[in-house]
Amino acid sequence: MVAALLLGATSASAGTPPDQYPKAAWSKVNPGLLGWSPEKLAAVRKFVATLPPSSVVVIDHGREIAEWGDAAKKIKISSMRKSLLSALYGIYTPLNHFDLDASLESLGIDDDPPLTAEEKQATVRMLLEARSGVYHGYVAGTPGMRESWPKRGSHPPGSYWFYNNWDFNALGSIFEKEFKTPIAKAFDTRIAQRIGMQDFQIDDMYYLHAPADASPDFDQSIHPAYHFRMTARDLARFGYLFLRNGQWRGESVVPEAWVRESTRAHSQAGEGKGYGYLWWVDGFDLPVSSFSAQGALAKYVVVVPTRNLVVVYLNHTEFPDDASGMTTDAMKRLPSISHDQMGQLLKLLLDAQTRSPM
Repeated sequence: MVAALLLGATSASAGTPPDQYPKAAWSKVNPGLLGWSPEKLAAVRKFVATLPPSSVVVIDHGREIAEWGDAAKKIKISSMRKSLLSALYGIYTPLNHFDLDASLESLGIDDDPPLTAEEKQATVRMLLEARSGVYHGYVAGTPGMRESWPKRGSHPPGSYWFYNNWDFNALGSIFEKEFKTPIAKAFDTRIAQRIGMQDFQIDDMYYLHAPADASPDFDQSIHPAYHFRMTARDLARFGYLFLRNGQWRGESVVPEAWVRESTRAHSQAGEGKGYGYLWWVDGFDLPVSSFSAQGALAKYVVVVPTRNLVVVYLNHTEFPDDASGMTTDAMKRLPSISHDQMGQLLKLLLDAQTRSPM
């Protein structure tokens, strides 16, 4: 695995370093001067080397502490796409005086096969929280999601949390209908360009539609998935934008109120995890709070505010676009890491950051 790591001879005993923003590229610094243990950071590198090929970027106070793998490699980020869309909702909702409590019925949102009268009472906010109760066929899901899928009509809108790709795909359709702009163009102009992403291009986002032979109770839906392919170094900027409460060089890119609201737990999702507006909250059994964007087959952007850290981990194995017919066993055979292994990586990094916490 290609690795680039700048190690210092000694750890700094100085206080908290000032925050900064990256320019054309991330500034690479001597980790020891920012209070990192070179020996412990080397041990993290060894741990990463035991995992499948990946791209890893670690940012501390706006400076690159470590880069392992190819940070410029574009990879399908799977469900991390949902946190990108959440940020766009945060930008466009106030600009358009959009009501998050508008119902699907009032917005003219339906599907094929049609939604029921009760399902149409779900609101946009419920979709953001994954609490719609709409258990309709959808595009792009893992076998595990299919196996735990509730029956249609089993929960009234807003009453039950379930990680549901119908909600997330419908949010993409609603965004483009209400704000009259393609998701890729909105992300490029409102986020990527404003925070200086090095690699993102509009054609790095594509739509995945239901297959022609989709069955009504499995993956038939008019709402496509909106997939992104991105690099670890660009995703580190996205994570840093949220670490800095939506601010970038003194300008508001995402409203601070939305950052706070979208990254707090509105529901408990089990195993110590919460769920906000398309963001995961905590869940790695860490001694500090965090929030994260996550995608299938080990795609992560983890933000740890009290440590001023952003950690990006992108497994190079991509979730197949034609995975609707895959079995759970077939999915498990794809190279990846477990959620617990990601937690272990984060704990090793926190331990390597030896200066006093904020």
